[in-house]
Amino acid sequence: MKLNRLCLSLGLIAVLAGCALAPPTGAEKDKTYRVTIMHTNDHHGRFWHNSDGEYGMAARKTVVDEIRRDVAAHGGYSLLLDGGDVNTGVPESDLQDAVPDFKGMNLLGYQAMAVGNHEFDKPLAVLKMQRNLAQFPLLSANIYEAGQRMFAPYKVFDLGGLKVGVMGLTTEDTVRMAHPDNVGRLEFRSAIAEAGKLVPELRRQADVVIAATHIGHYENGEHGSQAPGDVEMARAVSGIDLVVGGHTQNPACMKAENVLDHAYVPGAACQPDRQNGAWIVQAHEWGKYVGRADFEYRNGDFKLVKYALIPINLKKSVVGADGNTTLLPYTRVIAQDQEMLALLTPFQQLGQDRLGVQIGTVDARLVGDRDVVRKSLTNLGVLVGRAMMDKTRADFAVVNAGGLRDSIPAGIITYKDVLKVHPFGNTVCTAELSGTEVLGYLNVLAKMSPGSGAYPQFAGIELDISAGAVSNVRIRGSALESGKTYRITVNNFQAAGGDGYPRLSTHPSFVNTGFVDADVLRAYIAAKSPLKAAEYEPGQTVLRR
Repeated sequence: MKLNRLCLSLGLIAVLAGCALAPPTGAEKDKTYRVTIMHTNDHHGRFWHNSDGEYGMAARKTVVDEIRRDVAAHGGYSLLLDGGDVNTGVPESDLQDAVPDFKGMNLLGYQAMAVGNHEFDKPLAVLKMQRNLAQFPLLSANIYEAGQRMFAPYKVFDLGGLKVGVMGLTTEDTVRMAHPDNVGRLEFRSAIAEAGKLVPELRRQADVVIAATHIGHYENGEHGSQAPGDVEMARAVSGIDLVVGGHTQNPACMKAENVLDHAYVPGAACQPDRQNGAWIVQAHEWGKYVGRADFEYRNGDFKLVKYALIPINLKKSVVGADGNTTLLPYTRVIAQDQEMLALLTPFQQLGQDRLGVQIGTVDARLVGDRDVVRKSLTNLGVLVGRAMMDKTRADFAVVNAGGLRDSIPAGIITYKDVLKVHPFGNTVCTAELSGTEVLGYLNVLAKMSPGSGAYPQFAGIELDISAGAVSNVRIRGSALESGKTYRITVNNFQAAGGDGYPRLSTHPSFVNTGFVDADVLRAYIAAKSPLKAAEYEPGQTVLRR
């Protein structure tokens, strides 16, 4: 108390900062503490391994248990943290409100997670159920409900006398990425501003400060039209030792200072990013890796000793001398934990029983890969748009790339395949727009950043985009006429202004049909099968940027 009065009496910003960041007395002087931080992010419903035996929570538990035993044997302490987005991505999980995923996280022994934007894909009642189910805190300092924080902003852990504070942050883009019905009464404040307020507070309580975030790792802080991420936050807020991130779903492995290794290979060495004294880590997505960061703390110095991304049974394609392709593991094969398998098997079986019904066929792959569909037009984008047009008799369709979550492989198409593309349960909407309104709408879309979920996919329309402006618009093969009325179809997320799209839900002609996007696509595929992928190639729509 005397120290606080002295700081206030001086009235100097530098002294205030020094007092705010004064180290606590938890750690013993001249003692070396060994601390290992394990981390994952962007799980997106992948509680079960894929058809090639990659990732899955059962193999993840084997790795986590091995690390815990190794750390304890060497006199150290560990924390298992997650960077958010447990929800949305796999039908077996989506149909069960991610209950198997949170139960799996409990068995894995997670100690905290950041709240991700996809935690708001379903009504708040579902999120509150998940929060009650979790045996660990869901953290977010910058989400407010009725003027109060909706979640705990941080938690302080005592690791053998060393105090470690973990703060949670959520991207403020959530307000335009989640459906407005789910977030309309919530406030997503600046992650940087909230971190700036909380880090001094945490520094009074903890020897080490970790930010578990779901705001994204952008190379050299170049976040485009997205909200600022981990790099920008670390540069702006001093006093953070480690950022455990999520949201952008890339391994945060650096080739050089501020240069991301876009060609990172599983099992290779990974150098984390570092900004303003803070290490920044991110473990790609889906539980493909468990990140392991081994630190030593001594007399206020928090030193990274070793870092690795441990692949969870990831495989590579190898062509043999006979020309045949074989899948081989990048690193050792990890056995699945039997206790986790016993927990999750009933959930997986229930999902399979509901989803394995054939609805149609396609002769080639329909492309919805995240790194493709968010940067270029694809046949899947056209297919989805045409399905919406067919259902609503619309003249053209616009589909946000973030609403397309997976590809459809060649061959038999099941309901599961459709739900992997459309996991959100959005509804199909229409509006009647004049040619002038259509042009204004398209000019907003022309400025959407490639690589973002807002990137537009089109059907029924041809256009040029150059220098952020639209020209040569043709709808159903005819030039756009300013005085003519056109029917547009979008999903209700876009119509409500999601992803920064112009709001259509307040237009006098707006209609929410109530048709669920997955059901619309399923019906279209069933009616048009066998599908020929070539008929959906987006060759007539030209985007020159």
